[in-house]
Amino acid sequence: MKTDEINMLEQESRYINRELSWLEFNERVLDEARDKQNPLLERVKFLGITCSNLDEFFMIRVASLKDMVHAGYTKPDPAGLTPGKQLEAISERTHRMMSRQYSTFNRVLKPALKEQQIRFKDRDSLSKEQKQYLESYFNTTVYPILTPMAVDAARPFPLISNQSLNLCVEIEKMPADSGYDESGYAIVQVPSVLPRLVRLPDPDYITFIFLEDVIRHFMDRLFHNVVIGGAYCFRIMRNADLDIEEEEAADLLTEIKKQLKQRHWGEVIRLEVEEGFDKAMLRQISQAMGIDKPDIYTLNGPLDLTCLNPLCKLPDMDEHRYPPYEGQPNPLLQDVDLFEAIRRKDILLHHPFEAFDPIIEMVRRAADDPDVLAIKQTLYRVSGQSPVIQYLAEAAERGKQVMVLVELKARFDEENNIQWARKLEQAGCHVIYGQVGLKTHSKITLVVRRDEDGIRRYIHLGTGNYNDITAQLYTDFGMLTCSESIGADASAFFNMLSGYSAPLTWHKLVPAPFWMRKEFERRIYQEQRLAEAGRPARIIVKVNSLVDPMIIDCLYKASQAGVKIDLIVRGICCLRAGVPGLSDNITVRSIIGRFLEHSRIYYFYNDGQEDLFLSSADWMPRNLDRRIELLFPLEDEQVRDRVMEVIDIQLADTLKARIMKPDGQYARVDKRGKQAIDSQFALCDAAVRAARQSTEESMTFRFQPVLSPASDQQEDGAAYNADAARSIMHSRSDESTLLGEQDLED
Repeated sequence: MKTDEINMLEQESRYINRELSWLEFNERVLDEARDKQNPLLERVKFLGITCSNLDEFFMIRVASLKDMVHAGYTKPDPAGLTPGKQLEAISERTHRMMSRQYSTFNRVLKPALKEQQIRFKDRDSLSKEQKQYLESYFNTTVYPILTPMAVDAARPFPLISNQSLNLCVEIEKMPADSGYDESGYAIVQVPSVLPRLVRLPDPDYITFIFLEDVIRHFMDRLFHNVVIGGAYCFRIMRNADLDIEEEEAADLLTEIKKQLKQRHWGEVIRLEVEEGFDKAMLRQISQAMGIDKPDIYTLNGPLDLTCLNPLCKLPDMDEHRYPPYEGQPNPLLQDVDLFEAIRRKDILLHHPFEAFDPIIEMVRRAADDPDVLAIKQTLYRVSGQSPVIQYLAEAAERGKQVMVLVELKARFDEENNIQWARKLEQAGCHVIYGQVGLKTHSKITLVVRRDEDGIRRYIHLGTGNYNDITAQLYTDFGMLTCSESIGADASAFFNMLSGYSAPLTWHKLVPAPFWMRKEFERRIYQEQRLAEAGRPARIIVKVNSLVDPMIIDCLYKASQAGVKIDLIVRGICCLRAGVPGLSDNITVRSIIGRFLEHSRIYYFYNDGQEDLFLSSADWMPRNLDRRIELLFPLEDEQVRDRVMEVIDIQLADTLKARIMKPDGQYARVDKRGKQAIDSQFALCDAAVRAARQSTEESMTFRFQPVLSPASDQQEDGAAYNADAARSIMHSRSDESTLLGEQDLED
């Protein structure tokens, strides 16, 4: 097909809609809940993840589309869909997905849990002992919290908070002397401060009843001298996207605090109800909340499946969880001073396969070391009890110069970051909140130290946040270096953030939104020209999301010129792979497994020079145009080899990878004749064995993952030698699996 013919293809054949691509990703997560080769309780967790993912998707992405529709915005997206058409497609797809979620719970997981002596009871099947237990629990714990809210002419429909679970109670008959109509209804909120799963006494099973069923069982205690009918569960989702005019906000902290309160009371965008909900009452509450039929979801089971998450922590059920894993020490940092190790050579850290401890230790040492003069760091998301914050505060209290950029606009972490910002300021840190209109998403730490031979800068650059909790759950890279050129760029970068300095040239770092887009486009075009000249050309990219139309068009042109392009895209991908004449040379794979794939890797063959970069940025317009990001090169040979080995094993994954088809759907890898490889378990094993070797040996270590041959008949699953994997893994207390979907924000 000629280029001009390709350009005439309809838009929707060139691009996949962003929102539908995200829903396709959530379907892949749901597949993990249905995969019988995953441990049972991990499958339950995956099911809960699909629910929390969908909640965030509606509160942010769907809410944004509804705002566009209200504003009369009709411009189509690159896939040719207007906001209204996108909402229609999302509604249709989400109804199917949620039906599949509840089919997974009712027909797959619930029976499997019962086989393991875990079951759920309804009100009609309670034993005498269980009824007595619940009566005591209700009277002493639940009843004092409940507040029934009547709805009638004198009392309008109450304001329902976002994501709360509620019971709509039918009032069939009022007392004759009450002065009210003989029928009506009331709202009772299910208390979120109590466990949703109530454990029942049972000698034979681990038995639970849902809290809403407990309340229903004793509902008459709330309505004396009133005849009540049915009580039906419903749950709402509200617009939770903040709308902050930074240029008009005199105090960004105050403005964000004010906006956070609005999240509880934004426009209702989704209504979930349980099957059997009274139709008349449903009409009334949907009218009261301004909800149309496409936004009402009738579900066959407990609303909000994240309520099942406590099952994943049940004691004495380790065989139904992933083998415990603890991040391993990096061999180059064992039994050696941290700063001395960095002076020797660049050091690559690969989390969670390797421990996050060296990053925390770097900040701790910097705070305590009298030779450290200054610390500068960007913070996007940190944990609730962040040791990084503690050590930065201690450094300032000891008189060191500490500058911290705290990104207040990190979605759903705004309140947490406000608290950290105040704490750091009180300790004497110089805290800045970034530039107007731009989120600072880069991950960089600069330590200025007085060494024996002069002032030296020690730098950490990463693809993930300075969060010690998510570092155990997300796959990310970090590099420790004292490179002179990177150090000079790091100083210039922080000066740019805190002042008015905007360097015209950079030595090694490539920042966004100033130069990164041009750099990527230049490098893709360079590969295109090499292919056109008949020379080998290759691009390998691993990102969380690929959305940017300009980058996609560059990749299409490179593919048409003969460049072989391998894309590892965990979540949203708006590029169509393998379309004849358009993207024949492009493959897209998504890896969904135990950990959340989060690292960003960019490889360009460059006529044999093989340029390799890590970055905090995905290929999305927001990352390239509206955020402060960093792209940094890997120049140390051993560091490069390690990253390339990770790429190789991910491209070889046959068990957790899905391959995109030209229609945008994904299919598992055809394993016939191939070795069974689960890349994440293989990397766990590699990190364990590397840590066991001596420092000298580990510097030349090559990954040799624990694998087992796959037969033609093997079902999706047992990706690795389970006995070998279990024998090398260490216990730890934190959860270790995919968390909420961060494509929406990070």
